[in-house]
Amino acid sequence: MNLRRALMIVACMLGIAAGPAVAQFQPAPQTAQPQQQMPPCVAEFGRLRDDAQKKAGVIRTASERKADPKEACALFNSFSAAEAKLIKYAADNGTWCGIPPEVVTNLKQQHAKTTDIQTKVCRAAAAPARPQGPSLSDALGSGAVPDASNIRTGRGTYDTLTGTPLGSK
Repeated sequence: MNLRRALMIVACMLGIAAGPAVAQFQPAPQTAQPQQQMPPCVAEFGRLRDDAQKKAGVIRTASERKADPKEACALFNSFSAAEAKLIKYAADNGTWCGIPPEVVTNLKQQHAKTTDIQTKVCRAAAAPARPQGPSLSDALGSGAVPDASNIRTGRGTYDTLTGTPLGSK
């Protein structure tokens, strides 16, 4: 899996996993009755989710400009830490905050995928740079360029410039 694809996958995963929990806390349409106050845990969950989404966006931007593996590793470390903080908060406060257990399970599954990709990206960043292969001109050598003074004619079987390829008559 190339680095760009991995970055895009992780950037998309966070929105999918946290979506159901956020939808649960959307304000109800205006009615004649006074609105209920959202618990403070919802605001904190939203702040942590927004932080993780922001870091996923930075990864997406880096993948579009084809960032080097070392930079990608640092971005994944930051995103993974934000995602872990979100999961811990959701797991610790899910009951009194009203976060469904399925959301926490989904977040944990997505975090496992993030950790797997993070490991691969950071392993690629830690690997020594591969030596650059020879260029085409290096592979062909810097031999003499043919010109009128270094071309030999009349010596081979298939030399048809001065005679027949079948030999003399």
